[in-house]
Amino acid sequence: MQEIPQDILTRAAAGDVAAFQEIYKVASSYVYNIAFRISSNKEEAEEITQDVFLKIYKHLKYFEFRSGIKTWIYRITVNTAINAAKKRSKELKRRTDFNEDILYQPSSELLEQRLDKEENEVLINKLLKLLNPQQRACVVLRDIEGLSYKEIAQTLRINVNTVRSRLKRARETMLSAIKRGDSNEMS
Repeated sequence: MQEIPQDILTRAAAGDVAAFQEIYKVASSYVYNIAFRISSNKEEAEEITQDVFLKIYKHLKYFEFRSGIKTWIYRITVNTAINAAKKRSKELKRRTDFNEDILYQPSSELLEQRLDKEENEVLINKLLKLLNPQQRACVVLRDIEGLSYKEIAQTLRINVNTVRSRLKRARETMLSAIKRGDSNEMS
């Protein structure tokens, strides 16, 4: 996510809709990608993204620039996604809802690359589904988004050692599933 100039943030916090639209343009795909990695569900990620931007709109006037806007948006996104995952798991215990993207016909040269990428994405998403929401959030923020342990701890408002512990357990769970090759468990 590219940096958002402070003047745009200040104007948006004061109620300037055009400035808020600029924030949305810069951050929406970023928020969606995090939400999707945590939720593993396209429609839920879209809902989480909407919820996140409603929260940003309502609370931007309270943002004090003590941390970066990127960290603040991470925190809102991750917390919203984790809460949505908890709510979904309570309501739908073992629901498996696979949503397929609309396929288009790429050129023959790109077909093999696209298939490899899709296979990797499917495997990553299956592995992420094995994790609880807290572990999933840590894995997404560390291994996909590239945050440091300290940044993850700040984003999730947890201890750095808790981040390490969650990542260790998450990686053990995913590695164990890969070693077993248990496709039933990863479905």
